Amino acid sequence: MLVDSHCHLDHLDLSDRDGGLRSVIEDAQARGVGKFLTVAVDLDTSASLVKITAAYDNVFSSVGVHPLQKIDRPVPCVEELVALSKAPSVVAIGETGLDNFYSAETHQWQRDSFINHLKASQLTDKPIIIHTRDARTETIDLLRQYPLPAGGVMHCFTENWEMAKAALDLNFYISFSGIVTFKTANELRVVVAKVPLDRLLVETDSPWLAPVPYRGKQNEPQYVREVAETVAAIKGVTVDELAEITTQNFHRLFRIPTN
Repeated sequence: MLVDSHCHLDHLDLSDRDGGLRSVIEDAQARGVGKFLTVAVDLDTSASLVKITAAYDNVFSSVGVHPLQKIDRPVPCVEELVALSKAPSVVAIGETGLDNFYSAETHQWQRDSFINHLKASQLTDKPIIIHTRDARTETIDLLRQYPLPAGGVMHCFTENWEMAKAALDLNFYISFSGIVTFKTANELRVVVAKVPLDRLLVETDSPWLAPVPYRGKQNEPQYVREVAETVAAIKGVTVDELAEITTQNFHRLFRIPTN
């Protein structure tokens, strides 16, 4: 069984899908994807995702505000993050982090938000989901300032091995998306080769970043299989072996029972 450890089910365009979201999940299950973590990008979706997860016993959610979601919003407060995280389906805080690629001008807001998410992770003892881009040193420095017993994951990782190693040393997992299948991702595949199997996750980040051969189309959780096939080839294991290992990693990090 594979797990899509990071997707955004509430952002999928279901206008041409008979059966709506259920058909998306059924298509993924038909390709061996058994569990899903649908990740929040703002406080509104943090609350609404609880409704999605209530309908499926194999879908879990998170609570958080994406670093590119400022748009005149106040910095999310620790208390609200903690309160929203109490829903039974919520297994993580995030996604949060720092992104200087698109929005360096919102840096202080991002930093304050990230710190509040780190504090919420400490208070709830839930792992954190981190989005990081063009902020390698500062991201790691903040993780060292706010140690997290529950650890977390660097999702959709596209940075270098030095950052991956620093995150691994801080009890983090590294998750790879469809980007690893792109022809231009040679440096990223070098990082995949170095990350230990027991600290590795696979994801789609759907509806974005569809893997080869689906580039240009809406990404879906079922396409985590293409990610897994590429990662398995790099690691020299079978897809079934990679599926078993990454599923165990998912359960361990997010403290989800295996039954």
